[in-house]
Amino acid sequence: MVCSSQQLRGQEEPVHILAYYSCCGPAHCKDLEATLLQIREGRYIRAQAMVQKLESLNKPIKWDDVLEIAGKGVAPCRPHVAQALVAAGHVNSVEEAFSRYLNNSGPAYVAGAEQPAADVVRLIHWTGGMAVLAHPWTLKHPFPLIERLKDAGLDAIEVYKSDGKDAVSAEWATAYELMKLGGSDFHGRGTLDEIDIGGTSIPALAMLQFLTVAQPIWSSALRLIVQEFAESTSVHDMDHEYWKGDIFVREVEGRFCLVFSAWLTDEEKSVVQNEARTLGLMHEVTLEQGFECISVIKVS
Repeated sequence: MVCSSQQLRGQEEPVHILAYYSCCGPAHCKDLEATLLQIREGRYIRAQAMVQKLESLNKPIKWDDVLEIAGKGVAPCRPHVAQALVAAGHVNSVEEAFSRYLNNSGPAYVAGAEQPAADVVRLIHWTGGMAVLAHPWTLKHPFPLIERLKDAGLDAIEVYKSDGKDAVSAEWATAYELMKLGGSDFHGRGTLDEIDIGGTSIPALAMLQFLTVAQPIWSSALRLIVQEFAESTSVHDMDHEYWKGDIFVREVEGRFCLVFSAWLTDEEKSVVQNEARTLGLMHEVTLEQGFECISVIKVS
């Protein structure tokens, strides 16, 4: 999920865009990581600002406590601040922390460093993903937002949730010719009423439609991922460096394969195979026309 914002009527409305990728993840990964890094860094700044606001409201919490609750390497978010409020005894529950202080109009709310929603949709497409608008029923101004995101290439919106189909969102999806998906909106808040990941049922026909549209997009991204791996992989030892062109991509019976030139040594091939396994690209090893292939994934 990529958090984003949309400027409407002079105000920013927070928007959640889901990015669905194939099992090998996004292509152009550096572009996506740069955006996510900016959002993560913005979340540290945002959480610190919320801590300062709570201090001014005579509800002090410790910054170190927020970081500890978030966990090592995790960018702190509102649920972590809410849990710190509970631990400090200022509120009785995470829900109370949000309703009194941290909701979008609360006295301790601070806007994040999210990207414009339309830019996020375009970035997801650029990196080989499917862009889906999450929980549209929470939006204050759904019509202009959905229209703008549709123009940017939005693929689907969430219609199905834990308590069934949202009829209004389904009408929006039909009106804007968007696919209908669903989800549990799991955020790891640790509350009893939060639906776990995978806890929402989606009709098989809706999933089939989504996967039918997604398959060629994911396949194209996968080819790019494998191609970039083949072009960037290098083998170094005391005497020589691996030359670009000794590994290339070939599609064999619906599988993208990394093919080794015959003159590479077994040791050089082993190094590349191990790197492919580390990156999650390795599926199986086969022999094809005298060349050793790493069969990455079956896409047919």
